[in-house]
This record gives sequence, structure tokens and C-alpha cells, in this order.
Amino acid sequence: MQIPSFMIAAASSGSGKTVISCGLMSALKQKGMKVAACKCGPDYIDPMFHREVLGIESENLDLFFCEPQVMRSLFHEHAEQAGITVIEGVMGYYDGMALDSEKGSSYDVARTLKAPVILVVSCKGMALSVLPVILGILGFRKDSNISGILLNRVSGMLYPKMKQMIETGLAQAGYPIPVIGYVPENPVFGLESRHLGLVTPKEIGEIRERLDEAGRILSETVELDRLLRIAAQFSGGMPEVWYSDKTAFQPSGEKAVRGKKTEEKEPVIEELPVKIAVARDEAFCFYYKDNLEFLEKAGCELVEFSPLRDSALPDDIQGLILGGGYPELYTELLENNALMRGSVKNALAGGLPCLAECGGFMYLHEEMEDDKGNTRKMAGVISGKAFRGDRLVRFGYIELEAMKDGVYLERGEKIKGHEFHYWDSTDNGKDCLAVKTDKKRKWECIHMEGSLFAGFPHIHFYSNQAFAGRFVEECKKRRH
Repeated sequence: MQIPSFMIAAASSGSGKTVISCGLMSALKQKGMKVAACKCGPDYIDPMFHREVLGIESENLDLFFCEPQVMRSLFHEHAEQAGITVIEGVMGYYDGMALDSEKGSSYDVARTLKAPVILVVSCKGMALSVLPVILGILGFRKDSNISGILLNRVSGMLYPKMKQMIETGLAQAGYPIPVIGYVPENPVFGLESRHLGLVTPKEIGEIRERLDEAGRILSETVELDRLLRIAAQFSGGMPEVWYSDKTAFQPSGEKAVRGKKTEEKEPVIEELPVKIAVARDEAFCFYYKDNLEFLEKAGCELVEFSPLRDSALPDDIQGLILGGGYPELYTELLENNALMRGSVKNALAGGLPCLAECGGFMYLHEEMEDDKGNTRKMAGVISGKAFRGDRLVRFGYIELEAMKDGVYLERGEKIKGHEFHYWDSTDNGKDCLAVKTDKKRKWECIHMEGSLFAGFPHIHFYSNQAFAGRFVEECKKRRH
């Protein structure tokens, strides 16, 4: 099976990876190709940007959340429906989960997938010096997978000489790697970092026009046909039959024997689908695509609703998911929608299974501060107040360990997640212990009360499939 793909990587953050990746996606779409996108790491904002602005399905590739064989399988499921998949790297190419580690880096992902890599090199203020920079990155790991060079911030007049100089130098050093194009200095490639995160509906049209123009420019300055030939080198990293080393939840409702492979079974057709309400609007928009698709594979029907605009939860639901987003920007609208707040409070009081993370967790509080310091009433499920901190409160990968037996986690069981938030809570919960990857920092968090699991961490189902399976089973109990 051929899945043409390539990764855009660079020596550091701030090298233009995101806007160049988006510009190339736009250029390939303009050629009539069906494009898919991926983002290395746990960031849910760039995939959301790909979907909302470019109209391209996007998912995360993360080797902290997923075992290599699981990530390969999920990647193939995502990419096989497209003609080309563009993978956006994260940070510097070799930068991983620790200062001195490449684990989880863009390089680690490319190596796991065996995907060809296009190295973006910013040439601003450099001439010959750009060559040892490239050589250093190429030589750091023999299996770098770097198959092409793309020069950023170069003029059309200077590019031919830069291309010849770099290709000659690389060939002499034993790296016959082509320079496939350049990105000129142009305002369309200067999207503010804010636009890559907080995008309002009014801004989407304007940004889409800018990226359309970026695509037209790159169609002229990048050898797209050569790029497609490089992408066709994708050697597969084909997924073997995989299974979780934890108690895996099968879509059929069967549980795998711990640590043993099980024969594949045809999914059981349920007479009544499990309907799970998913909050989706400007205030609640951060979701891992793999998590939602896991539920669909397990036979769930996901029903979207808006806590901002709808007057009540959808009818006949058996579960609720409140994802992250920007509720702090919409506190007045959320407060004014008293009918929805009451609907959520009553449903959870009645035992409706609920997963709430970050912004969704904040919404469940009695009160929330907005970005200007005003306090508004929220759903009132969790006693206390969500308030703005004076800096980034918690950031990075964590592993959650249950401190007591709960519906979704037994005492001592673990699930992985990620935090990135400026807001805090007067009651973060104490039912799990969050441990950073360096094992040096830890803190209590999570409300694990009855069928509610709520806290700031964004969790990933494929780091503990049994957790998600138990959520589905709990929802099934509420079918009539």
C-alpha cells in the first residue's frame, strides 16, 4: 500500500514550519490533490487550524501517548484516504521530551514511520554558513531521513546561487540531497502566532485567502513535482498487528486478555447506539481526533452541541464529553445560557457519565473568571472557582496515576496526558497523581467521583484503552 507522505522539519521553533506546511497543503490542494495533515506532538491547536482554515483533516502523531506500532496503525488509517499527507514537525528536528533526549521528537516520528523529511532552513543573514548548519543536522544521525532542503527567507535572485552552492557542498560531503525550492520574503508567510491558535470565525476567511496566496507563491518557487516524487519514497512503516499491553478494549465490547493477542472478531451490531454528546463551538474545540474516532469504532454515535447557544443537552444521550478550548473568552454567554448550565448540572447529578478536561473542567465549576478578571456563574457541578494565574500554570506531558478505585481507573492504574493552561482552580481534585516525565515533579489533580472524570489534563485514550472502554461500558448502562 502506497501512502505518499513527507514531513516538514527545521532546526528550531520559529523557523516557519507551520506557515510553510500550510502553504504547501494549499498548493497541493490547488493541484487538485486530496490532502491529509498530521502534527507531531500533543498540540491540538495546529490540527484544529488545519481543519478550520484549510478544510484538511488532521491528527496528532505522538510517541509519548502511543506505542510505535499503535501510532503507525493510526497514521495509516488517517492517511490512506488521501493522495498526499503533510506532516508538520515540532520544535527542532531532534528535540524530544527531555533536554538531552530525542524520544518523541520529529526525528523519532519520522524514523518510526520511515517518512521522508524536508528540512526547512532559514537563510536570513547567512550565506556559506548555511552549509555547515545543514551538514551538522544531516550528520547528527545517520538515519535522519532528510530527503530534501527548502530554503526560507531567500530572494528569487539569490536562490539559484544558494541552491548550487548547497547541493555541491552536500554532494562533496557524501549527501546527494536536492534543494527543492525556496520561500521568499512576503507578508503572507508572516502569520502572527496568535492566528495559529485563537481563530475567530471572522478571521478564518481572511487567513484562508492569505494561505491561498501562499500556496500560489509556493507553486512557483517550490518544485512540487520533485516534492511528490520524494513523498512517494514513503517505505511504509507498515503497521503490524498490534495490541495494548494493558487490558485493551475491543470495539466489539470484548476485552483482550492482558498481554496476549486475540483473534479479530466482527464488531457486534448494537440494537441501540450509544449516544455521546460532545461540546463543540468556539468555547470548546480542543479534541484529539484519535480519541473521538476510538469512540466511534466502539459503536458510539457522537452528537455535537453548543454550550454557548443550545438550551439543553441533546436528547437521549448516554454520555457527555466537555473538551478544552477558550471558555474564558465566552464567560458572559455561558453564564447567560442558564438553561444549558442547568441541563448539564441536572444530567451529572443524575449520574450521566462525563469526561471533562481543561476548559470543560472549568465550565463545571461554580464560577469562572474571564480574561478581564470578571467572575461569572458556571454549571455548578464542582464547588469552587476557576481563575486566571499570573503565568503558565502547568505545561507538558504527564502520567496520571489513580489514587483510589474509580469507574474508569482502578487504584494504581495510569493514563497519559498533557497540560497547557493559564487558568487554575480552587479545587483541582485529588483523586489522581500527575507525574512529569522527569519524575521530579508531581501534584494531585482530577475529580474522579462516580461516573465523572474531570480535571485540567487532556488525556489520550490510546495510552490506556481500558479507560475509554470503561467509559463506553458505563454509557451503555444508561440505554433504555
